[in-house]
Amino acid sequence: MLLEKRLEQILKLVEQNGSVSVQELTELLGASESTIRRDLTLLSEEGRVNKVHGGATAINSYYDKDEDVESRKNLNKEEKIEIAKYAASLIQPNDLVYLDAGTTTERVIDFITERNAVYVTNAISHAKKLVEAGCEAHILGGRFKLATEAIVGNETIADLERYNFTIGFIGTNGVSRQSGFSTPDITEAMVKRKAIMQCRRPYILCDAEKFNQISPITFAAFEDATILTTEVRGSAFKGAKNIIEINKKGKERR
Repeated sequence: MLLEKRLEQILKLVEQNGSVSVQELTELLGASESTIRRDLTLLSEEGRVNKVHGGATAINSYYDKDEDVESRKNLNKEEKIEIAKYAASLIQPNDLVYLDAGTTTERVIDFITERNAVYVTNAISHAKKLVEAGCEAHILGGRFKLATEAIVGNETIADLERYNFTIGFIGTNGVSRQSGFSTPDITEAMVKRKAIMQCRRPYILCDAEKFNQISPITFAAFEDATILTTEVRGSAFKGAKNIIEINKKGKERR
């Protein structure tokens, strides 16, 4: 099968099913696994599908459920480590730092060297790790949400209003040029929205698979924060001035 015909068939299957695996495509199209992977890379670079581990999903795939923390911890582990290293390097003496609940934001703590700063978080696990690392940590009040291990609710938002953060690191489930940053749960979305508003320098920590994904609740516009990632996927994000790509040595790509 010619390349253009094969790409057309892949797009059709992705649009029909929302997602498709490499194995399914090799069987349906009679092509080798390496050929299918190259095809998916090409379509991803053109912003026509989202290439994910083992296959691809449709652009603007809609995710409406939170996955629990344990199932997310080892996803895209190397990417998260590089993003976390770079994020930690941005913390300066006397900063008032907000650290959002999440698996990537938690990894930032592993690389914090600045002890002459104050850290505020809405995650009990983050607060514990911060104190164990010798940092001054404060935890926001509110309701504990087990799935994401986040503190949420009106009390949390009221607590955030007291702080004027110099820098903040926030997680997201999806990044879209049109729909901004989004997450499945409205209570978490409200906390993230308020946190960004209270930060002088808000950063979204985002692995490559989050691009072109949309969750039910938008908590900030695309331009409201700077994105830290290791790779930008999709032509829709070309030319965006608020994205920092980090290479494998923890340095900004030029």
